[in-house]
Amino acid sequence: MSKLNVDQKTIKNLLSDNKADFLIPDYQRPYAWDANKECQTLWEDVFEFAIPEGNATKFDRNTAEYYLGPIVTFKNDSGQMEIIDGQQRLTTIMLLLRAFYSRFNKMKDDDSKQLKEIIGRCIWKTDELDRPDMTLLKIDSQVATDNDKEEFLSILRNGEAPEKMKSRYAENYRFFQQKIEEFVQGYPTYFALLPSRILNNCILLPIEADMQDTALRIFSTLNNRGKALSDADIFKAEFYKFYTKLGQKDEFIERWRNLDEICEKIFHPQSGTAMDELFTRYMYYERAKKGISNSTTKALRSFYSEQNYALLKDTDTLTNMEILADFWKDIQAQSEERFSNRVLRRLFVLNYAPNSMWTFFVSVYFLHNKNAEGKLDDEKFYQFLCRITAFIWAYAITNPGVNALRTPVYAEMVNLLNGKNVDFAEFRFPQEQTRRQFDNYNFYNGRPITKSMLVWWAMENEKQDLPELDTTFEIEHIYARNRQDKEGTLSSKNKLESLGNKAILESRINIQASDYRFEDKKKYYKGYTNSRNEAKKATCVLELLDLANTKSDFTEADIDKRYEDIIDAFMKNLNENGLIKE
Repeated sequence: MSKLNVDQKTIKNLLSDNKADFLIPDYQRPYAWDANKECQTLWEDVFEFAIPEGNATKFDRNTAEYYLGPIVTFKNDSGQMEIIDGQQRLTTIMLLLRAFYSRFNKMKDDDSKQLKEIIGRCIWKTDELDRPDMTLLKIDSQVATDNDKEEFLSILRNGEAPEKMKSRYAENYRFFQQKIEEFVQGYPTYFALLPSRILNNCILLPIEADMQDTALRIFSTLNNRGKALSDADIFKAEFYKFYTKLGQKDEFIERWRNLDEICEKIFHPQSGTAMDELFTRYMYYERAKKGISNSTTKALRSFYSEQNYALLKDTDTLTNMEILADFWKDIQAQSEERFSNRVLRRLFVLNYAPNSMWTFFVSVYFLHNKNAEGKLDDEKFYQFLCRITAFIWAYAITNPGVNALRTPVYAEMVNLLNGKNVDFAEFRFPQEQTRRQFDNYNFYNGRPITKSMLVWWAMENEKQDLPELDTTFEIEHIYARNRQDKEGTLSSKNKLESLGNKAILESRINIQASDYRFEDKKKYYKGYTNSRNEAKKATCVLELLDLANTKSDFTEADIDKRYEDIIDAFMKNLNENGLIKE
């Protein structure tokens, strides 16, 4: 069981302890507090706490407490307390204390001298005579992507932040200097009371864990405001250490920034960060290389931490991840320079897959099959995309649930890296049984496979233009639900939810067309000019345009025929991709 040391402490008690030795580790994010936001709020809060209603006599030093929040740490191999949560808060407190210390240098009274000594013992370690050693700070920063951290350390050492310093550290330090000066001018007789009450009555909650993972779990549990450290932050630190030893620290920082920018633009995961998503996609390639087909997947951090993060100490890893990110960037951009139109059409359809498993599979395929220029054979890639689309769609009907899909896909990932064809030989579908399962399936809108099937069907029309990936499609009932309520011409309400009655339609049109009869819907499909002479664009879905141009009504017979057309075409697609069991 993990051990914790939790002990509520005043700022003075926490920082004046000579064993206090805090480290903001390399995987943390740069300092981000703003003078006009967080620092302003902190100053106003502690001022109102220490000088209630502008009257220092209303403060009860025996009972008053102001809670500043937790500081979550663990002791690293060097004996330093690595800060997992609270680095922004603790950094700002140190800047505030240093600003008070500098102001006390101008004052000669005994109270000021005493407070200066106390604050000094909070900022610096002390010698055998308990005197602050101004060469030994109690906090250090190794943040890999923070070019300004040296300004922070310089300010603590020297108490100076000239205007040429442009970092947030310098801006916030100057902010506190200004506020302290205003306080001295406005409340000269109270001056010593403010820092004293901050030191003795402002409370921190240091939580010391016995290991990094425990500290990270605590942070995730406690923190509902800040942004939790991601797996990618931890991996960045390991990369940073590795490339620093190679003498490539600055080059790594630049590469990481570029990679992070790409990921933020192209990945939008439901959980974790954009960089976590890239690490996840790459993980499946490394799993397959190791021959791992087990359907139980290790957590991201557990996988990459194997053998003391050996994978992150391989120069190929970062290079491969950059190549992989560039590949997905071109998919997102629907790059015609990299991909043929038919490949882009298949990728568009896969973007509506009922789960994200395809992204892992495509990543493995790409990394294994790319040539020296990072390109793929168009014909082979196209055939691969067609086959996995057909398989994933059918498997969602016959074996619903993303976890079920792991078994065949993981096995095929390993086969792929072993030079075998991706043919799902062990998982092919019996034709008659599969057809019955499709016929008995309820294609409700809330089921992802419903839109998946409709997008696939729309793109089966070779004349259909390729929509942009950011187009928002909704599910359109061609025969409107309200029409059945009013006219009741369908033999069963179930016909409304048939695939034969559904199509994809841009949301801007679907909202307008949702409750109309077919003869009224047609103008929305085809586009029109409204009473304000504003042109409303037609749908890009060619099938709906064809229906609008060729039919005066859409009836139950049309629903049934269209359903048969869709399912017949899909079963034929399964057969053409070699996925029907003989």
